[in-house]
Amino acid sequence: MMNDVDIRRSIRLDAQAFKGRDPSCAQYSWALLYLKGYHSLQSYRIAHVLWNQGRKVLALALQSRISEVFAVDIHPAAKIGEGILLDHGTGLVIGETAVVGNWVSLMQGVTLGGTGKEHGDRHPKIGQGALLGAGATILGNITVGEGAMIAAGSLVLKHVPPHSMAVGNPAKVVGYTEKEDPSLTMKHDARRDYFEHVAGSFP
Repeated sequence: MMNDVDIRRSIRLDAQAFKGRDPSCAQYSWALLYLKGYHSLQSYRIAHVLWNQGRKVLALALQSRISEVFAVDIHPAAKIGEGILLDHGTGLVIGETAVVGNWVSLMQGVTLGGTGKEHGDRHPKIGQGALLGAGATILGNITVGEGAMIAAGSLVLKHVPPHSMAVGNPAKVVGYTEKEDPSLTMKHDARRDYFEHVAGSFP
């Protein structure tokens, strides 16, 4: 870790993400000492380096241990940016070919998975600044655009445009986010146009 500039930078930026976006994290030291979302993320970063060095057996062993201890399952081949918040972390699953951009926030129970039928590049690509709500499931080689917000419990099977808001099972775009990335504001509530959309769908 001391010899890897990228890991050292990511450790600092991830700590800033936890301190800045999680109101229960009052101090940087709390992320370092107590928050398993942060611990599992940094452990993944080590496994990812091992995977890229060709030390795949050791990387997979570390993945297995991370899953056992933290209830977070991130394949070491997945590509995750910096400034990431894994809030709570419990039940998070990120598949082998998934890509997560910088400044993304992921709540508990998020799944970035395949459809079970594909080989090769088969997992989602999450754009910078996206917010993935609790229990959101995103399947297949699809893209969630930059600054998009996926509501809690949604099932996403199609591409989501940048700065849009997707809700439901299956998820549909029901509105657009404000200028600032939702991953930074951590606003999960739907806007007025969403409620108007829901109200208009009933007789």
